Amino acid sequence: MQLTSTALVYLATAVAVLATVATVWLWPRLAGGRPWQLLGRIGLLIFTQLAALAVAGLTLNNSYGFYTSWGDLLQSDTRPLTLAQSGGGRSGPPSGDTLVRPTDEGGLGTVTDLPQGPPEQVGRVESIRVTGKTSGLSDQMFIYLPPEYFNPRYSRQRFPVLLALAGYPGGALHLLTELHTPQRVSELQRTGRMAPTVVVLARPTVAAPRNTECVDVPGGPATETWFAKDLPAALRSAYRVSRSPQSWGVLGYSTGGSCALRLALRDPGSYGSAAALHADYQVAGDWATGDLFGGSQQLAQGYDLAWRLQHLPVPASSLLIVSTRTEDDYPATQQFLATAATVTKAHPELRVDSLFLPDGGHSFDTWRRELPAALEWLSDRLAPPPDREPAS
Repeated sequence: MQLTSTALVYLATAVAVLATVATVWLWPRLAGGRPWQLLGRIGLLIFTQLAALAVAGLTLNNSYGFYTSWGDLLQSDTRPLTLAQSGGGRSGPPSGDTLVRPTDEGGLGTVTDLPQGPPEQVGRVESIRVTGKTSGLSDQMFIYLPPEYFNPRYSRQRFPVLLALAGYPGGALHLLTELHTPQRVSELQRTGRMAPTVVVLARPTVAAPRNTECVDVPGGPATETWFAKDLPAALRSAYRVSRSPQSWGVLGYSTGGSCALRLALRDPGSYGSAAALHADYQVAGDWATGDLFGGSQQLAQGYDLAWRLQHLPVPASSLLIVSTRTEDDYPATQQFLATAATVTKAHPELRVDSLFLPDGGHSFDTWRRELPAALEWLSDRLAPPPDREPAS
């Protein structure tokens, strides 16, 4: 039974209810002062509380996606890391000890509204586990392959890539069940509003449960390296995707949106464009992040997006800022856009657009309204891959 399955939550709930009933029924029979009666009462209390904690823990994990599988929770996967060999005509992830492996993790089987039909007609969503050669990090994610990926006419075609990042706390599954990202992508591609694109759906919380904000933490997880170097290299080793950063974009909401902007500004050699839904523009330390910079003000400034635009070389990137006029951070968003407008006048190679709804909060209801426009904007800026697979 999968860690993220609803059936496991129901089972744990049933056990907790039975434990409570058993405690009420047995307590009078264990009311004496004999040692076995005392131990019996203690055992009932411990078992009942553990059952209740299990229900709470499983429910929280399903909501926020801290761990996607038993292996993720127990860190049981210790297989050695090797590079995948590239080749022509690939239509899915290789098996074995490679950087990209198919997996049953993540709860893909619980998603019921994905397009149904042959992959050459509706595309396909797969659950994969990716391992980073440089950072040493590993995580489960999903990948959407468009129908053209399976069409023999496109067997040498490489595809643009869109990395979609969830918020914190949250798992990649939220991009399917709450934001319905592959479903929207499929619809936009079918109606000609989006070019055939490979979409990777991931969480920013690679080192769960800590929120590393897509930062290379001194002495800790190298999350920026994971997204900027390891993930593109791994996907290129397993799928027919472009080698050009101008064909790679990143989209995210909340923390994922903040990561999207940082990756496009700090790593333009990996991602040429980014769309951010309700992002932050600085990394604020809190209980979920801890000290991400080892006390270094200089390192922290490098991740402050407005400071970076004003003091460091300006990249040739395209950014889209999406929010609402009633969002709590609307003043901060306006301030960032004002800074960006000043910078783009002197550096036209940086392009910054913005879209605002009149109202809406920091919620999936709002992000679902904003997603189609953000996807269309990104598709217009993902350059057609200039390279092709070598002839076999």
